[in-house]
Amino acid sequence: MEIIIVGAGKVGYKLAEAFEIEDNNVIMIDVSAKALERADNQLDVLTVRGNGAQLSLLKSLKTGEKDLLIAVTSSDEANILIASTAKKLGCKKVAARVRNPEYSKQIDFVKKEMQIDYVANPELETAKEISKYVIKGKALHMEDFANGRVVMTEFRAKNLPLAKNTRLKELDIPGPMLIAAIQRDGGIIIPHGDTIILESDLVYIIGEKQTVNNYCTDCGKPSVSKSAKKVMILGGGKAGYYLAKNLIKSGVNVKIVERSEERCRYLAEELPAALIIHGDGTDSDLLKEENIAETDALVSLTGYDEENLLLALLAKKHGVPKVIAKVSRPNYIPIIEQLGIDVAINPVLITASEILRYTQGGRVASLSLLLGGEAEVIELITQENSAIVGKPLKALNLPRGLIVGAIVRNGEVIIPNGDTVVGPEERLIIFILQSEVKILKKLFYKTRGGVFGELWNSYKGLRDPSSI
Repeated sequence: MEIIIVGAGKVGYKLAEAFEIEDNNVIMIDVSAKALERADNQLDVLTVRGNGAQLSLLKSLKTGEKDLLIAVTSSDEANILIASTAKKLGCKKVAARVRNPEYSKQIDFVKKEMQIDYVANPELETAKEISKYVIKGKALHMEDFANGRVVMTEFRAKNLPLAKNTRLKELDIPGPMLIAAIQRDGGIIIPHGDTIILESDLVYIIGEKQTVNNYCTDCGKPSVSKSAKKVMILGGGKAGYYLAKNLIKSGVNVKIVERSEERCRYLAEELPAALIIHGDGTDSDLLKEENIAETDALVSLTGYDEENLLLALLAKKHGVPKVIAKVSRPNYIPIIEQLGIDVAINPVLITASEILRYTQGGRVASLSLLLGGEAEVIELITQENSAIVGKPLKALNLPRGLIVGAIVRNGEVIIPNGDTVVGPEERLIIFILQSEVKILKKLFYKTRGGVFGELWNSYKGLRDPSSI
């Protein structure tokens, strides 16, 4: 596909990185040269410095001939304008990031009148993700793939039967299911049969949904936990607002602690069923006064990662059963989870995943980032000309940093072995270290070559907006 991404921030970079797996031509636009530098150095994309809302720039890049434009700048209004302009120029599909809760009430009207195909709202999607854990009682760290047929979950090796100091091949793992990876000492290991499982390890299991559910229950970690009835939200920003609204609709008692008096007034007007407390969430005396120990779940959604980490630890100290913290820096995620906090939510990764799901007319159906970006679980759909098709897996010389965790073939979940032969149009759930992601191009897609490759390399050299 021919893709333009306007905005080279965290979401824009993550999307470019994901689209690069396929044989896509990606152009990134941003007004900041510094923001473009990282993408320019690390990704196979064309970077252009300029204002994506300028009609002349969009025309010069032949936006009307592109398959997809995604606007993810810091301004909702700019994103709407850019996406709408691109659509009117003839771009096949356009998507925009829109965060403001006031716009969410009229989003259908905006999409229709501005001809925007998809609107992504990071805070709303973050709230939905948290709601799965809080309202529905879904187990933490469980990801769905292949339309729910395959799941991935994680738990401590000490909960596995006879796991202490045991080789992986000696464990009694029911099929279709396998241990795809191990988190140890802050790093990720892709195991093999002789890998020794340590009691302190965190293991990632991929398999058929019901098999995994049954195994989790047998190991003392049921896939469905108790639904929360009393929830405290620390931070009354956009994500806190959306979450409180979802929880209230489900009959949950909600308290929001917010330090801004003006924001408290807004929340009190918009969420009359919630108890709004003007105060500092880091004040332990305040939290005690508000009976934090009697809370079923605490969600820390302030604008500072360090503060969310501190508040989550404080909640665990008071015995809160479910503690969820929002973090923007991926490298903080392993720190938080090693300290015993139930889950770290990253709005950037959630937003990127939602946009990728929308564009799954391509071959990347979904993507989940683990351990702050050190590893990914990617759901890919094979093509007839993919290098991985028609050969036994053992003949492909796959790197140790990549494991095919599951294959969905004609609706059936298969846990592959070395003799398994992959066919076209099959869904593969792949666990892969970030350092090995580039090999997916070789396995699944034709690389650029010949005259077209030379033209593209020349095209990548045009980075000065004055030359456009």
